[in-house]
Amino acid sequence: MMMNIPNLIFAAIMGGLMSLSITLATTLVRVGLAQNFFWVWLEVWLVAYPVAMICILIYRPFASNLTARLVKRFVL
Repeated sequence: MMMNIPNLIFAAIMGGLMSLSITLATTLVRVGLAQNFFWVWLEVWLVAYPVAMICILIYRPFASNLTARLVKRFVL
């Protein structure tokens, strides 16, 4: 499978931003502003970030195709 660099960079940036935001919010809800909040969040984020990158690389073609079909059907 050939990986193009722009898709990899996009997945790294989007995966980082999304996993950071989601794990920050869910960790805050789960443990509150505990004394060790940062370390608990960091541990969760270090697992979520690579998972998010892989999911973006796998799902992006499907999501782009579905988006194009829905826009064509409902917007144009």
